[in-house]
Amino acid sequence: MIWYVGIAIILVLLLWLTIHQRRLKRRAWLMQEAMRNRDFTFRLSTHGLLPGERAMQEALNQLGSTIRQQVSQNEVESWERLTRVLTHEIMNATAPITSITQSMLGRDDVKGTPLEEGIRAIHTTSSHLNTFVDSYRRFSQLQKITPVETRLSDVVADIRQLYPSLEWEVDIPGTLTVVTDQTMLRQVLINLVKNAIEARARRIGIEGKAGNDTVELNVSNDGSPIPIEARTSVFIPFFTTKSGGSGIGLSLSRRMMTLQGGSLELLERPCSSYHTTFMLRF
Repeated sequence: MIWYVGIAIILVLLLWLTIHQRRLKRRAWLMQEAMRNRDFTFRLSTHGLLPGERAMQEALNQLGSTIRQQVSQNEVESWERLTRVLTHEIMNATAPITSITQSMLGRDDVKGTPLEEGIRAIHTTSSHLNTFVDSYRRFSQLQKITPVETRLSDVVADIRQLYPSLEWEVDIPGTLTVVTDQTMLRQVLINLVKNAIEARARRIGIEGKAGNDTVELNVSNDGSPIPIEARTSVFIPFFTTKSGGSGIGLSLSRRMMTLQGGSLELLERPCSSYHTTFMLRF
């Protein structure tokens, strides 16, 4: 009888071990697929794992966040270097054009002739381009960050006062705080709200929650969804889907978050009842 019980226990253990190994293989496959698709938001449950396996899964979950933050930082630095070169070359190319056309517009043999209109158009275009590039260069030269402990609900309350015509749905614990540069955080939130308004949004939803080592702030709106083909490009400097947009706000906002060791992402699946959700991670 004892032998039968022992054999039954061994068989049950073998069955459990087989099923458990299959589940571990499934986990490995899911994480590989997430990495292959550049989805670094993956987080798998640790339920049903042995202590060592649980610790490994928690480390892998955290690794996804670390990789995503590093990728965002590298992208920001790469675009920043490229933009610095491009703005320098554009300024070098347009400055002589502006100067020469300005000089020609003052000549008597140009005034009142058919040439004047064409030269004035060239001068106006080059002047506007110079102004735009120079304003971007000055705007992107961020001051040194001054991180302080900040209550998120207080910052959001300040932003709400700036846009009283919007319908706000805020769910942030009153005790939830982060260490951040308050000026930069306000600017990031204002940029997101402005984008929402330009997308004809009427409702803004903000949800804050604390994780193990991070704090996440989801900023959602019910405006026109970002086109699928544009979702991977929204953080590229000068890229915009709006006819009158500059393409500066989101790229600068991500840079502000990256400078503080955080991140700014566009979620693939927006929060319920909204069309677009951006996530700030501290």
